This record gives sequence, structure tokens and C-alpha cells, in this order.
Amino acid sequence: MNLLKDNIIPGNHGKIFGTNAVKEKDLIKIKNALYNLSGIKDVIINMEIFPKEFTIYTSKLVKVEDIENEVKRIGFHIISKGLFEL
Repeated sequence: MNLLKDNIIPGNHGKIFGTNAVKEKDLIKIKNALYNLSGIKDVIINMEIFPKEFTIYTSKLVKVEDIENEVKRIGFHIISKGLFEL
């Protein structure tokens, strides 16, 4: 288990996730579902690239697994990308 790999730490770095959702309405649905999780401060969607990406910022330590499970619950997948660059 790795703290930085398995969790999103609070701060201004956030964590980037890729998704299999393509339609804008589905991306908004995912974004709204993520706000249901405790500790999610902001969710930004990058619509300019494919596959679409979310950058998620938190106010407390949030498990990546909790984020993945919340998105699976509504029928999509979200996968954490690499660690932030320093």
C-alpha cells in the first residue's frame, strides 16, 4: 500500500483520472456523483482530450478505491493516472 498511489491527499495538486465516459451529460453525471463523497472539494473535467480526464481536489485524505466504486455505481469506470509532477 502506498499513501500517494492509493489516496488523494488534500492540497492544490489534486489527482488526475481517466474515464470511459464520452458524452458531456455522462461526464456531468460522474462529476455530480463524486461530490457525494466526503472530502471532495472540486472536480474539473478536461473536455479537450480523449479519453476525457477528471482532476479531483480534496479537503481530506480520500481513497482512490472509494472514487472508483462511486463511479462504477453509476455505470462508468474511472482510473487513476500517475502521481503528480513536482
